[in-house]
Amino acid sequence: MSSWLERIRRVLRALEDALLTLALTATLLLAIGQILLRNIWHTGISWADPSLRVLILWIALLGAMAATRNSNHIKIDIIPRYLSPALRTHNGRITDLFAASVCAILAWHSARFVLFEYEDGSLLFAAVPAWACELILPLGFGVMALRFLVATLAGRRPNSEQES
Repeated sequence: MSSWLERIRRVLRALEDALLTLALTATLLLAIGQILLRNIWHTGISWADPSLRVLILWIALLGAMAATRNSNHIKIDIIPRYLSPALRTHNGRITDLFAASVCAILAWHSARFVLFEYEDGSLLFAAVPAWACELILPLGFGVMALRFLVATLAGRRPNSEQES
């Protein structure tokens, strides 16, 4: 891989990890703060609960993106254990192509959903537009679709299916 592609890959990986870390930290701080405010001072932040739901959505998709980055996602596949290495590679390509197709369909329809939300102009909380909070849906599924497609084209190592 050329050096500029490797540099882009490293920057994107660092950005992905930074967003995941930021979302996890914000979720913890906001949840702990909300618990303390409710239990000690009998008050709370009005936008905390809806923003926590949005942060959980972002954490879930950023975590899924990170898992597919190194093929560490959940695999429910018993067949490769009984296949030869050559057939295991073909099976891996088929399952990766299927996963890429599903993720691409989800990316397409979630992009349509986000566009509808943008056109509608709906707000979630504190004047935050709904489409901005939901933008992780097409982004996350699109990234995962690309990663599964790359895995399909590159093939898998024969033992990679037995790791999980």
